[in-house]
Amino acid sequence: MSGLLALLDDVAAIAKVAATSVDDIAAAASKAGTKTAGVIIDDAAVTPKYVDGFAPSRELPIIWKIARGSFFNKLVILLPAALLLSNFVPWLITPLLMLGGSYLCFEGAEKIFHALFPHGDKHIEKDMSVNDPGHLEQQKVQGAIKTDFILSAEIMTIALSAIPEGPLWIEAAALATVGVAVTLAIYGSVALIVKMDDVGLFVAQNARTGIGQAIGRGLVKFMPVLMRILSIVGTAAMLWVGGSIMIHGLHDLGLHHPYEDIHLLAETVAHLVAETYRGSVQWGVTALSDGILGLLYGLILIPISTRVIGPLFSKKMPH
Repeated sequence: MSGLLALLDDVAAIAKVAATSVDDIAAAASKAGTKTAGVIIDDAAVTPKYVDGFAPSRELPIIWKIARGSFFNKLVILLPAALLLSNFVPWLITPLLMLGGSYLCFEGAEKIFHALFPHGDKHIEKDMSVNDPGHLEQQKVQGAIKTDFILSAEIMTIALSAIPEGPLWIEAAALATVGVAVTLAIYGSVALIVKMDDVGLFVAQNARTGIGQAIGRGLVKFMPVLMRILSIVGTAAMLWVGGSIMIHGLHDLGLHHPYEDIHLLAETVAHLVAETYRGSVQWGVTALSDGILGLLYGLILIPISTRVIGPLFSKKMPH
C-alpha cells in the first residue's frame, strides 16, 4: 500500500511539474506574441495583395498555399535556426534582425516610390498578355512566401528575445506556440478579408429585406476601400517596424544617438499633454520617428538594391 501511495505521490509531482511547464510555455508565448504585434500587423496587411486580381475560386487555395509555406518557414527552418543562434552565437541575432529590418524599410519605401512614380510590372504584364494565370499564381505564391520568410524571421527572432531564459524545450515549445498562433491569426484574418466581398454579394442577392440587401451591397463597395487602407497600413507598418529594428539594433551595437534622441523627443512632447495621454503620445512620437527614419533609410536602399545588388544577383543566376 505504501508503495502505491509513493507512486501516486510521484505521479502527482510529475503532473505538477508538467502543469507548471505548460504555464511557463503559455506565459512565454503570450509575452513573445505581444512583442511581435507590429510585424503581425504588417504581415496581415501585406498578404491580401497576393490574391488581388485572381478568380474568387482561387483566393482561398492561394492563401492556403501561402499559409502552408509560412508554417514551413517558421517551424521547420526558423525555429531550429533561432534556437541554434540563441544558444551558440547570440551576438549574431542583432545583425540578422537589422538585415531583416533593412528589407522591411526597402519594401516600404519602394511601395511609396512606386505609388508616386507608377510603372508597370513587365513580368506580370507578360504573364497576363499570354493568358497564363497559373504561372502568375505560382509567382505570386512564391513572392508571398519569400516575403513571409523575412517577416516570420522577424517574428521568431523578436519572440525569442522576449522569452525568458529557461530549458531549451520550453523555449522551443513557446516559439512553436507563437509560430502556429501567429500564422493562424494572420492567414485566418486574410481569408476573412478577401472573401468578405463574396459574402456581401451573397447577402445582397439573397437577403429578404431591403436593409439586408443594402448591407450586402455596402460590403461589396467597401472591400476595395478596405484593401487600399490595408495597403497603406501595411506600408506604414513596414517602415515603422523596420525603422524601429534598425534604431534598436544600432543602440545595441553601441551607436546610441538615434535611439536616445527619439526617446528624448518623445518624452518632451509627451510632457506637453495631460498625464493621462502621455503614454500614448510618447508611443506615437516614437513610432512616427521610427517610421520617418525607416522611410529615409529605405529610400537610400532603393538605388543600392536596384542598381548594385539586383544586377549582381541576376548575373550569378543561371539563365
